[in-house]
Amino acid sequence: MDRRSLIKKAGIAGVLAAGAAPAVHAQAQVRWRLSSSFPKSLDTLYGSSEIFAKSVKAMSGGKFEISVHAAGEITPALGVVDAVQQGSVEMAHTAPYYFIGKNEAFALGCAIPFGLNSRQTSAWMYDGNGLKLMREFYSQYNIINFPGGNSGAQMGGWFRKEIKTVADLKGLKFRCGSFAGKVLERFGVVPQSIPGGEIYSALEKGTIDAAEWIGPYDDQKLGFNKVAPNYYYPGWWEGGAQLDFFINHKAWDALSAENKAIVEAAAALAHSEVQARYDARNPIALKELVARGTKLRPFSNEIIQAAFKESLSIYDELNAKNPDWKKIYADYAKFRADANLWFRFTEAKFDSFMQSQKL
Repeated sequence: MDRRSLIKKAGIAGVLAAGAAPAVHAQAQVRWRLSSSFPKSLDTLYGSSEIFAKSVKAMSGGKFEISVHAAGEITPALGVVDAVQQGSVEMAHTAPYYFIGKNEAFALGCAIPFGLNSRQTSAWMYDGNGLKLMREFYSQYNIINFPGGNSGAQMGGWFRKEIKTVADLKGLKFRCGSFAGKVLERFGVVPQSIPGGEIYSALEKGTIDAAEWIGPYDDQKLGFNKVAPNYYYPGWWEGGAQLDFFINHKAWDALSAENKAIVEAAAALAHSEVQARYDARNPIALKELVARGTKLRPFSNEIIQAAFKESLSIYDELNAKNPDWKKIYADYAKFRADANLWFRFTEAKFDSFMQSQKL
């Protein structure tokens, strides 16, 4: 609400009365805490929260401040949904698919195997039914969400040994996120759920045989190339993983219309900035990793085809037993079919030509 509207509603005489202006100013002050699922060392993921908080402060003229806290400072990396739901923090920044243990539908707000790419995800969210459907779902957890970044298509992870066939996956202890584990365990993989800050140690000690995180820029920061030489692609389980800002409904409802608009604008800025950082920094990091001995290897067609088949089978099973999933996935799947039909004639052809040229 701007000052002119406030004056009209409160009455000129009342607002101009002695002592009234300081009271109005005091009411305008908002202080929130944001708990991130990511460590400060990741200036892309954790950085999204910093971009958001700085933007909110700037646009509000300093009247709305949000302190940002890394994973573990207030809540564990995977405890942020509970914290927001219960109101112990006003908001969080996380990857929704971390919480499929609560309900598999969380993944649809982030990424699923053979799902939408980053541009398609943003299109579904902002101009399709994505944001509406996910907000209806998150309301069960006392949460309203705003897109807060996208990694783009991710890499398939770091492996101690070569993986050529589906049979090679059997018995592999693999740190992987979300639905990747549900698919891969059908091939004998033993999925491991480990926060980003703990992956290197587990890989170095041999507690796990392989690990995926995001892509070259973040993976290089975490040093995975030092303990596993084989870098596989693509991360077919994350064609465009969207991060979210989760806000407690009571805290959101208490905001003025002006502050709500500021939050929405700041989230959109952070969302686009994160994708830009990944697209600009991943190519440089990948070249540096290869120069240091990293071996780039594509997943075989056998593995990808088998994973695709099992993924669709899992979605059919979820349609039969999870009404939240069924409702959202029906719209998601239709949007995915239409989007890929369009991209097939434009983006894919253009990209394949450009990437085959010597530039």
